Amino acid sequence: MASMMMFADCQSSSTAYRLPPLRRHGLFHLRRPASFLLGPTNLTFPRTTITHTASPLPCLITAAMTTEASAKVIDGKSVAKEIRDEITAEIYRMKHSIGVAPGLAVILVGDRKDSATYVRNKKKACESVGINSYEVCLPEDSTEQEVLKYISTFNDDPSVHGILVQLPLPLHMNEQNILNAVCIEKDVDGFHPLNIGRLAMRGREPLFVPCTPKGCIELLHTHGVSIKGKRAVVIGRSNIVGMPAALLLQREDATVSIVHSRTKKPEEISKQADIIIAAVGQPNMVRGNWIKPGAVIIDVGINPVEDAKSPRGYRLVGDVCYEEACKIASAITPVPGGVGPMTIAMLLSNTLISAKRIHNFK
Repeated sequence: MASMMMFADCQSSSTAYRLPPLRRHGLFHLRRPASFLLGPTNLTFPRTTITHTASPLPCLITAAMTTEASAKVIDGKSVAKEIRDEITAEIYRMKHSIGVAPGLAVILVGDRKDSATYVRNKKKACESVGINSYEVCLPEDSTEQEVLKYISTFNDDPSVHGILVQLPLPLHMNEQNILNAVCIEKDVDGFHPLNIGRLAMRGREPLFVPCTPKGCIELLHTHGVSIKGKRAVVIGRSNIVGMPAALLLQREDATVSIVHSRTKKPEEISKQADIIIAAVGQPNMVRGNWIKPGAVIIDVGINPVEDAKSPRGYRLVGDVCYEEACKIASAITPVPGGVGPMTIAMLLSNTLISAKRIHNFK
């Protein structure tokens, strides 16, 4: 293992605060003073569609490992379904009490197939729980001003309670300017600098928390994983996942380290962790010798790798070598079916929170 591991921070999108079980209402409010529960929102593949890996897949299992998997599988699908069912019930109550349904607007620029797929999935998810969806699809060569015009329109539209700009944007656009233009009260992705700033400060509460990190913490809570006082390592430091995930863990009183592309001997740091959140967008990067026996692993990565046996010619794997990790960790999220469904559920939750806040609905 090289002393300097080179990898790209995963751009997956969408707290301590403790994300409560939803049934404990006020729906999606934290157990500590705060207001959010329950994103990548904007979970995106690396720009390379299919990844070639140096090591064979599935990963080779080292001789030191046992021969049977022992890790509990953290099922994101089942948790997300429970959350969506509760969101559906709460939206029904809201509609029949005050005649208002939450509304989510999505702006898509360009013709990236992965981004278009995510937008379709978000639209379907909105429809399934009773959220009104509004969609704007702009060509790749649209100007930044055109995007800003639509954001301004949605900012002023009372039927829209959440605005999401699908990332990544075309290279000629200034992502910071566009994300900053979203009204903070409708920033359901949680990317506005004021929301991130509040998340970073003790004694301050953001209006919204980025969806993917929020989903990671909810999975830990739902499966009874104690965070307080534990050593946690976040692998990746993106604005969308790694950085806010580290802030959320810190708010939960974990001792947090961040491993990134300039970290020396990352495997030594990772092996000290009781909890690992991996979000770098590199298939099977985290191997068995990175993992402390009994650690809990949340794998955010969604990476396509070639697989001749698959009808699609590829399959999806995480940032963690699952075949090795499941024999060492005490619990682990699968890929797919782990963090991904939670990201969408958190987006729906944030949109509901926004509508309830704007209309002062309890």
